[in-house]
Amino acid sequence: MKLTILGGGGFRVPLVYGALLTDRAEGRVTEVVLHDLDAGRLSAVARVLAEQAAGVPDAPAVTATTDLDAALTGADFVFSAIRVGGLEGRADDERVALAEGVLGQETVGAGGIAYGLRTVPVAVDIARRVARLAPDAWVINFTNPAGLVTEAMSRHLGDRVIGICDSPVGLGRRIARVLGAANPREAWIDYVGLNHLGWVRGLHIAGRDELPRLLADPDLLGSFEEGKLFGVDWLQSLGAIPNEYLHYYYFNREAVRSYQQAEKTRGAFLRDQQAHFYEAVTDPGARALDVWDRTRAEREATYMSENRETAGAGERDADDLSGGYEKVALALMRAIARDERTTLILNVRNRGTLSVLDGEAVIEVPCLVDANGAHPVAVAPLPDHATGLVCAVKAVEREVLAAADSGSRTTAVKAFALHPLVDSVNVARRLVEGYSEVHPGLAYLK
Repeated sequence: MKLTILGGGGFRVPLVYGALLTDRAEGRVTEVVLHDLDAGRLSAVARVLAEQAAGVPDAPAVTATTDLDAALTGADFVFSAIRVGGLEGRADDERVALAEGVLGQETVGAGGIAYGLRTVPVAVDIARRVARLAPDAWVINFTNPAGLVTEAMSRHLGDRVIGICDSPVGLGRRIARVLGAANPREAWIDYVGLNHLGWVRGLHIAGRDELPRLLADPDLLGSFEEGKLFGVDWLQSLGAIPNEYLHYYYFNREAVRSYQQAEKTRGAFLRDQQAHFYEAVTDPGARALDVWDRTRAEREATYMSENRETAGAGERDADDLSGGYEKVALALMRAIARDERTTLILNVRNRGTLSVLDGEAVIEVPCLVDANGAHPVAVAPLPDHATGLVCAVKAVEREVLAAADSGSRTTAVKAFALHPLVDSVNVARRLVEGYSEVHPGLAYLK
């Protein structure tokens, strides 16, 4: 099978390739094509992959190209992991938002909207090319904001595009581990929402929901990442365990203040860190894989550090530093390619699963996956507070899609103004002005 990775010069690509190296079954990926606009980044990542493959028999062959059509032609699977505007763009997203006193995180609030506005047109172009050049391919979308981008691509690819995220998987794994599950992968996670906006409402082990036991035990509840981040009292009030990204909503003022006071924003930190990585790998004597691994370890250890500092949550647990989205991608690909049926939490079209949203809305829920794709599992209705938040954010996503489709600046302002974390139409107007000044990719807004 041929796997094409868009954004193939990206820092996380070795995680995916490393997962592929563990797959020895018939029908596995034998060809990997990396596509990126930056030939230097492609070369750096190709060096890391070559060192990963050293000594591995029949490792998937790797080629790299800056020609998008050539990369897509004949692909069986397409992983879309692009970053429009690069990490410099992410840093700008954060800076412009924080200057207005609102959140600039890459998938949440003003920053997520800005990132979506410049990413959706590119993602739509990719979807159209896939439909023309590789109509039988399955697209697995890693690109953030994952739910929004997956919905944009689904308008051209239907159910053949599936969005993935490691946040729900990591959350379920932590809960199962705390509850003493012998094999966390066998636990059924009742999770529902949008990407980076969901809640675990139950965790079933051997047919029994063990979440009430967790919520009733303050010591147990406060012993893992989300308990430390949100606080025991708040989780007991919710009666559920929220995705870590909901910290930006439930503790928004504290998060904004922490980001404003930080020496660097997350985007600026990653921009500088990865620039150092790509520069270091150009040294012919450098061990590229070691440089990459050290950089990755620092990246994982500092993830959401401002939020943890605000909450007094301390350092991340060692078990949470190993990544995870590449394992979800491999499991998804195996299930489709070999009909190895499994259950995964994925971003897919609603199809009546969540009654408060229409059928075309992309949501994040458990899905049964087989050779015919991902099929969302019926879920119970959300409580009112969660329903309100999901509907409000989905309405914003729809305005982002409408602005990207029409090029309407007025619609873009509306998207910002309607977001729960942007509390002023005037702020929304200034955000559009500020982002238009720093992002050439938003020149289409008139």
